[in-house]
Amino acid sequence: MNTTPTILITPTGHKALADELQWLLRTERPRIVDEVRAAAKQGDRSENAEYQYGKKRLREIDRRTRFLSKRLEAARVVVPSEQNPDKIRFGATVILVDEDGETKKYQLVGEDETDVKNGRISHKSPVGKALMGRVRGDVISVKVPKGEVEYEVEDYIYMDDSPRPSEPPSSHGKSDAV
Repeated sequence: MNTTPTILITPTGHKALADELQWLLRTERPRIVDEVRAAAKQGDRSENAEYQYGKKRLREIDRRTRFLSKRLEAARVVVPSEQNPDKIRFGATVILVDEDGETKKYQLVGEDETDVKNGRISHKSPVGKALMGRVRGDVISVKVPKGEVEYEVEDYIYMDDSPRPSEPPSSHGKSDAV
């Protein structure tokens, strides 16, 4: 029985994690193994800084590959453009208006693909949680470090989040999964 919790992720986020895992396994780890092997040939390993650093780096790589493997195994890829557009769900790109009339645009994504500077926030963040299930015109109140902030949901869309930019975006689907 698999007790690992399901992790929601967009196709773009899934591809980024899978690419990182492959890079670590195929490129970075073999390179470090070669460096450690060369450092080991230099003699006394207890005083060999290159050897010690290489071994430490290998442990870090192995720890990261285990983490990525588990995350990918537990991941459930949700294609935003296939979501039911009746309300805000995972993958939605939401346009909000704050109390000062300023517009903000966020896409609700998985925890592993959060990038606030590029408008990708976790669906588990305070703003993300407050947006889930909302519709156009709803007002949400969110506690942020500077205090309580209100946002009005101006609009939301489900865009194709495919890591294959040459493919045309699909139309809104009927999935109520998330």
